[in-house]
Amino acid sequence: MTEEERNLGQRWFEEVWNRGRRDAIPEMLAPDAVLHEAGLDSVGPDGFYPLFDRIHAAMDEIQTTAHGTIAEGDRLCVRWSFPASGKTIHVTGITIMRIADGKAVEGWQNWDMLGMMEQIRGTARAATYVAAS
Repeated sequence: MTEEERNLGQRWFEEVWNRGRRDAIPEMLAPDAVLHEAGLDSVGPDGFYPLFDRIHAAMDEIQTTAHGTIAEGDRLCVRWSFPASGKTIHVTGITIMRIADGKAVEGWQNWDMLGMMEQIRGTARAATYVAAS
């Protein structure tokens, strides 16, 4: 794996999520790449755009932090987190990418969706309580 390929995971989180660069997706994701997340598969940039659009619509100030990467063979693993929309919600996850010719050709993503939903629900309850007081 080249040094550029080793940096692909950190570049992905910086360009796509932190900078919100939708146009960076096809720069790093192969046209026929398969992404596995939450029991669903999406194919290529066109399959990934709906997730990108939903997350950026819901959390316009998302800032991810890549806490570390591990590369072995053609696989790259990134451990990451983000606070959602500048609130006190904290989400963690792991992304594994299979890299070929400088792009992700397959990816597996696992993040704490339930924890995020529970934090959002708890924040909404606290706001309702404060407003009612």
